[in-house]
Amino acid sequence: MAAPDLPRSNQPPMAEPGPLRRLALLVRLPNLLIMALCLLLVRKALLLPQASWAQVLAPSFALLALAALSIAAAGYIINDYYDVKIDAINRPDRLVVGKGVNRRHAMVAHLLLSGLGVLVSGALSPLLGLVNLGSALLLWGYSVRFKRVALVGNVSIAALTAALVLLPELQLRVGTKPVWLYALAAFLLTVVREILKDIEDMRGDAEHDCHTLPLVVGVPRTKWVAAFFLACLGVLIIGVEKVLVETEQWALAGWLFLLVLVPLGWMAVQLRRADRRRHFAQLSTGCKLVMLAGVLSMLLVG
Repeated sequence: MAAPDLPRSNQPPMAEPGPLRRLALLVRLPNLLIMALCLLLVRKALLLPQASWAQVLAPSFALLALAALSIAAAGYIINDYYDVKIDAINRPDRLVVGKGVNRRHAMVAHLLLSGLGVLVSGALSPLLGLVNLGSALLLWGYSVRFKRVALVGNVSIAALTAALVLLPELQLRVGTKPVWLYALAAFLLTVVREILKDIEDMRGDAEHDCHTLPLVVGVPRTKWVAAFFLACLGVLIIGVEKVLVETEQWALAGWLFLLVLVPLGWMAVQLRRADRRRHFAQLSTGCKLVMLAGVLSMLLVG
């Protein structure tokens, strides 16, 4: 199915990035920093609220974070490795593999980082090693095949995001319910963002025989699918808000209302109106900001 005309925004050409800039682009450094913050806040705010920072920043946790971020960085690299031609159309200003980084070097880096993540987490516990091995394999499968299949790739990345939130819990086995609620919220919001990115990337995907949701069912129906997951997330947040008000946790309730629920409502309105590539790019950025607000809300749990 041919991609509908979603006009691109006119962006001036960017200067050639230096080595450090290329590395940051390759491993999505801002995303890795947000992941590290999420792991830290889950451990400190949700699992060990009474513990000292010395206990929170124990060597075992540092190794867990190293393993998780290595797997994530490897996933970004292998995704770029297989998407050189697509990214040359969708995101030419951010193309790194095949332009600034040799493809063979990228593959070696992917294998080394994946191996490091699996070995380190496996040394911590068999369960963590199994989870990270599964994550590494799923990221490879996503890059090779799953991302080209309608909704399968979206759900795969969302499941990996939820797994990241759960890693500190899987290490400590505290059994704290809020961790699972945060993981579910991360899953739903990530599905929405991945669907929006598929709409944004339709041109390159269409030219390389991908079968993403907007190419299979069209943009209008895809927007309804995204709206469904957005509504599910809204219902979840409203339910949490109700409990917080009943237990008089006003700070967290106010934070979630102003910085999560209200932006979700704004996104729902904008999603209905969106019909240009830049609109979906803005909504995707909105998802990232809501995700960050959700992560920071952990500071107010208690």
